[in-house]
Amino acid sequence: MPIQPVAIFRHTLTEGPGYLADHLDRRGIPWTLIAVDHGEEIPLSPLLFSGLVFMGGPMSVNDALPWIPPVLALIRQAREQGVPILGHCLGSQLMCKAWGGTVTPNTAKEIGWGTVTVENSALARNWWGNKRTFEAFHWHGETWSLPAGATLLARSAHCPHQAFALGPHLGLQCHVEMTSEMIDEWCRNGADEILGNPGPGVQPVATLLAATPRHLAALQAVAEQLYDRWLTGVTGR
Repeated sequence: MPIQPVAIFRHTLTEGPGYLADHLDRRGIPWTLIAVDHGEEIPLSPLLFSGLVFMGGPMSVNDALPWIPPVLALIRQAREQGVPILGHCLGSQLMCKAWGGTVTPNTAKEIGWGTVTVENSALARNWWGNKRTFEAFHWHGETWSLPAGATLLARSAHCPHQAFALGPHLGLQCHVEMTSEMIDEWCRNGADEILGNPGPGVQPVATLLAATPRHLAALQAVAEQLYDRWLTGVTGR
């Protein structure tokens, strides 16, 4: 029996599925893009899909945007009905808020390459294998509290909440979906944000771009590990 598609929710044009789309295609997993940024309606039921993926975006989950309440309702339904959810950055914040947590400004913006430390727990090893640290790509100014029932999986020096799991659901504050094209585009569009927010967690554009060839392949290997683990809930194996 054919598997239902994975629904990928895009909230802004430049923050699409990136490496995740490539990974799903290689695994033969069908997927469909729901372009929230183009006004596409939020589905009423998660049971139309084998999994739900929420990408990033420059907005806050606390903004009064018309699509946020139906997305939160869909996330709650998906948990109740056993449909796996994967959140990237804003996506993880949507998951948190839907499940009773809070999203607040982080103590500092985090932009660029930075080390993420995986928690020393059986559940974290179940998601990350033997990987204890990795260089992740970051671009965020807010952070989430841990939702009730969730387990913290990873942290960084500038943001103690980098990943959580709750059953088959995975929320990632950092960006593992990056491609070189996405990084170049984000740096072009976000150069003023970087210049206007100097701090210990923000890298200059030149530094960020120079580090990308050293770190991107390893980040994508981490993404493959996490995506394959998440897909066990999607495919049932």
